[in-house]
Amino acid sequence: MKFLHVVGNRPQFVKLSPFLKATATYPEIQNIIVHTEQHYDNAMSSVFFQGLKLPYPDYNLGTGSRTHGIQTGKMLMKLDPILIKEAPDVVIVYGDTNSTLAGALAASKLHIPLAHVESGIREYIWRPEEINRVTTDYCADFCFVPMESACDNLLKENKSMDAIFNTGDITYDAFLQNKDKAIHDLVVQNCDWILWTMHRAETVELSNRMDSIVAAMLACTTPIVFPMHPRTEKALKRLGCFDDISAVPDIHMCKPVGYLEFLAMLQSCNLVVTDSSGVLKEAFYAEKMCVTIDETSEYVAELFDTGYNVLAGFETGKILNCIDEMRGYSFNSFLDSPFGKGNAAKNMVKILMEKLS
Repeated sequence: MKFLHVVGNRPQFVKLSPFLKATATYPEIQNIIVHTEQHYDNAMSSVFFQGLKLPYPDYNLGTGSRTHGIQTGKMLMKLDPILIKEAPDVVIVYGDTNSTLAGALAASKLHIPLAHVESGIREYIWRPEEINRVTTDYCADFCFVPMESACDNLLKENKSMDAIFNTGDITYDAFLQNKDKAIHDLVVQNCDWILWTMHRAETVELSNRMDSIVAAMLACTTPIVFPMHPRTEKALKRLGCFDDISAVPDIHMCKPVGYLEFLAMLQSCNLVVTDSSGVLKEAFYAEKMCVTIDETSEYVAELFDTGYNVLAGFETGKILNCIDEMRGYSFNSFLDSPFGKGNAAKNMVKILMEKLS
């Protein structure tokens, strides 16, 4: 049985890790890893393979940074001959990136069964990620959903119930498997501190939003640790904000860190501020209150309605008020996670083996 995985960025490497672990009990499974190199910077790619002890990819597509159309098109051109040569029993794609979309289209057009990990998540607004998810789900033979609301979304879109499997969230698997291995050497002594991340193009590449967010960072009275995505660093320098932030002693800027280092920071901080849908879930797993720099989310029922997180939007005053509000709350440990029990990958592999054999 041959599983071919298409991955290309940090969250997908993290999701790949528990999936590969779950296949280890099936000696008949051969895993083929295709790295599109959508994230090609060492700080966003190789460091995750090393930290998570992932096998070296069987194929590197060398796609790099391009416009959405060119990037996806290049991936499709390079995936076709690989899929024809390898003839996998199933292609597995993860999340919502251009790598996800390319893998889905390539598999579908070659009539190869497709499994989508993290299926059914919707915000119902226009975003490139939303388009990628919807299209991938339309193509998928196996929709592995992380939570009940994702299942409901697919049923509303007339996806067959036979193709929908509520397995739990594979990122919860990854957190549980790695949280005790996490270490970092960036320590903020004797005080509360905020872990702050932002990377979405619609956040960092819009100058009006960045002006407001940076103003909130500069006005924040709590120390901040700020690991910077390469896109964010470029945007800050282009907008002339980088030196303003770096001049503040209580804002500790650093390069991107590996997954284990990030988990250590997450478990050490007192509050998380982020625009990342992945990080806000990881904050929940680590039992940290969170402020999300956005106006909408895929996890309203699971995280926001229950009070673990708050949508701050993009205005300076609202961000600062939300930080003050969430710092005043204590996290109530969850008994039953809406994201499953940490065995999502095992569930997925079992389903594939039963259905494809």
